[in-house]
Amino acid sequence: MYAVIRAGGKQYRVAPGDVVRVEKLVTGTDGLVEFPVLAVSSEAGQLATKSDAHVVGQVMEEGRGAKILVFHYKRKKQYKKLRGHRQAYTAVRITEIAVDGQSFKAPELPKKEAKPKKVKAVESEAAEAKPAKGSAKKKAAPKKTAKKSPARKK
Repeated sequence: MYAVIRAGGKQYRVAPGDVVRVEKLVTGTDGLVEFPVLAVSSEAGQLATKSDAHVVGQVMEEGRGAKILVFHYKRKKQYKKLRGHRQAYTAVRITEIAVDGQSFKAPELPKKEAKPKKVKAVESEAAEAKPAKGSAKKKAAPKKTAKKSPARKK
């Protein structure tokens, strides 16, 4: 089951569980977004336009894409202009596609658990307290002085 949606002037083919990067969206406080549906796949594998269908997504992150350099140049006229652009985006995970009373939902994401802190063993603490005999710093060898040449007699 998939649907074709419109977001930011572009069309996207989405299925439940897909993560889509669309142009920056204004989202509500709950982080859910509903998209206008252009077409929905039917059981026969064909696309059908449904006015009662809706696609719901959850905002995962918002950010800016990679920098694109825009360079204007006119030869022989000493004209050069360089500008950069970073497009803002919103990453949306499609959670549900509903059509004709049926609802196709994405599987739930597993909860992230905090990693347990590592506990130092008592033996490792004892080893750190007493340095080994061979690990002492060696002194640098004294610098050699240059030999003085004997003075010449005239």
